[in-house]
Amino acid sequence: MTIGDRLPLDVGAVAPGGHCVARTAEGQVVFVRHALPGERVLAEVTEEHRGFLRADVVEVVQPSSDRVVPPCPYAGRCGGCDFQHATPAAQRELKAAVVVEQLTRLASLSPAEVTALGVRVEELPGGPLGWRSRVRYTVDGAGRAGLLAHRSHEVVPVDRCLIAHPAVQAAPVTGVGWPDDDQVSVVASSVGDVAVTGDRSGLLGGPQTVRERAVGREWRIDAGTFWQVHPAAPDALARAVLDLLAPEPGERAWDLYGGAGLFAAALAGAGAEVTLVESDRAGAAAAEANLADLPGVRVVRSTVERFRPPYPPDVVVLDPPRAGAGAAVVRTLVGFSPRAVAYVACDPASFARDVKYFRAAGWRLAALRAFDAFPMTHHVECVGLLVSSAVEDV
Repeated sequence: MTIGDRLPLDVGAVAPGGHCVARTAEGQVVFVRHALPGERVLAEVTEEHRGFLRADVVEVVQPSSDRVVPPCPYAGRCGGCDFQHATPAAQRELKAAVVVEQLTRLASLSPAEVTALGVRVEELPGGPLGWRSRVRYTVDGAGRAGLLAHRSHEVVPVDRCLIAHPAVQAAPVTGVGWPDDDQVSVVASSVGDVAVTGDRSGLLGGPQTVRERAVGREWRIDAGTFWQVHPAAPDALARAVLDLLAPEPGERAWDLYGGAGLFAAALAGAGAEVTLVESDRAGAAAAEANLADLPGVRVVRSTVERFRPPYPPDVVVLDPPRAGAGAAVVRTLVGFSPRAVAYVACDPASFARDVKYFRAAGWRLAALRAFDAFPMTHHVECVGLLVSSAVEDV
């Protein structure tokens, strides 16, 4: 098979990354984009690799009952959305299936263990469109702002992005020329601040520091500092962490990879004494400024690997970057014998690999919640509760 060939395919299960799996008549694996399980499609080969192909649907011969017409005219060209061709309920089922597959394959959980977790992806308020509060546009050679095509540096010029927050869509970015910047970012905060920033020009409009509202507090965050892109995600994730950890007043907590301090604030609000660890200078500064009124919170600017704890923790929030925490961090963490760890994960594969490291250390995944914090895309946010295998079921 070569790039451009068209293949009739019977589509199988969903795979990580927004694809579904199919096989050619000769048995070669094909990762098919814009397909749904159970469909019969005609797909065009887009990439050749040793052992597998990538392809994109050009015709749906037998559609799934979950298939819908994508609401966005750029769907299929822009690479930002993976599942606009599926109903929102079907999207959540696809994401749940990926979480289950990753826990089974990468974490080596048994089918019974996975079934006991009752994996489902919870819907967040606001619907599947108009939720993304932070968007980075790429500027093409003609100075037009757009979004990147899938697995490509090609810029797709757009007039608006339908999953973007209405205030992001209204920002004067698309349809105007950008001669000086390669990227333009727009932030629309939960309390109405809108900031537009060019990667070379700097702040172009709005405040440099935007206000957010979460866990009953107002936050002031530099427009370039990490914050959850779905407006409902901060509160939903913080509630899940508190529900799973059930911190008691006076308990000692670590918030690792703590960012601006969302989970530290939630833990402190429950009466815990918190040490937040964050390596990013801007993130640590935001945590220090936003949590200054909480005497029970200490901010340490350090990598997690080099963190020298002042005390062993009772509970831990582990919120690593997409690559995960890794075996060394997990081994060190369990060596301090906390009673529970809440692991916040934006990538099911990295999460599953780290769960396997916990299992090797005598721990288990006791509970799991998953949230559709990125509708129309393949991304899913998970919060898992990890405890020593000696602890009874929660």
